[in-house]
Amino acid sequence: MTHNIYIYILIMGGISYLIRVLPMTLIRKPLKNQFLQSFLYYVPYVTLAVMTFPAILHATQSPISGVLALIVGVVAAWCGAGLLPVAVLCCVVVFIAELFL
Repeated sequence: MTHNIYIYILIMGGISYLIRVLPMTLIRKPLKNQFLQSFLYYVPYVTLAVMTFPAILHATQSPISGVLALIVGVVAAWCGAGLLPVAVLCCVVVFIAELFL
């Protein structure tokens, strides 16, 4: 069985094109469904979280230090800290945790 890479690339390109074009052609009126509006509003945030969460746990030498930094970062952000202070605080937590683990 031979594999033709050009067929794979063509199928991938077609699927990617359809994913981008179908919503523009099928949805012409403003969305009135509140559930669908809220679902589409949160899709970018969920996508970012799904891509970022595993990286947080595996970016350090020990997953424990990643979890500690994640917890400290969430608490700091919940308390109103900005992006730079949260990032610095998480880096400090990982640095200190890696010294002791």
